[in-house]
Amino acid sequence: EASARGVFICISPWNFPLAIFTGQIAAALVTGNSVIAKPADQTPLVAARAVELMHSAGVPSGVLALAPGSGAGIGAALCASPGVDGVCFTGSIATAQRIDRSLAASNPNARLIAETGGLNAMIVDSTALHEQAVRDIVDSAFRSAGQRCSALRLLYVQEDVAEDLLKMLYGSMKEL
Repeated sequence: EASARGVFICISPWNFPLAIFTGQIAAALVTGNSVIAKPADQTPLVAARAVELMHSAGVPSGVLALAPGSGAGIGAALCASPGVDGVCFTGSIATAQRIDRSLAASNPNARLIAETGGLNAMIVDSTALHEQAVRDIVDSAFRSAGQRCSALRLLYVQEDVAEDLLKMLYGSMKEL
């Protein structure tokens, strides 16, 4: 069961500047927390407009604040603040580890929710439709230049269908 903890810092990535930004904020707000939203360095205008719309929809400015700026500057300072009760972060493992160390030093009771990507796998067996599998493999692994947390990283193909499927996949990759 979720319960309010206090002040959450929401640090979002550049690759989904609205979806992840607003999702982090909404999750923190609906569980009763105040939010300081720190967008990616590259996306402050999208973030500013999103916060403006949330304020105009009724989210009090005292409950949601925008803190644009560099991760090394603003982000690091926010995470080192003893008044922070939690951080919601999407980005690299190295940055999540720095945030974790910073929170441990400044407020050991603060929570870190870090989404740092994954090793997402697809299994293709003999029942799979090769055309559909190849389309989904290419879309997941290569669209958005692979810059999605949900991007395909591991492909397992049943041996007796591997040769035909891989031939189709290589052709599709060549076209892309």
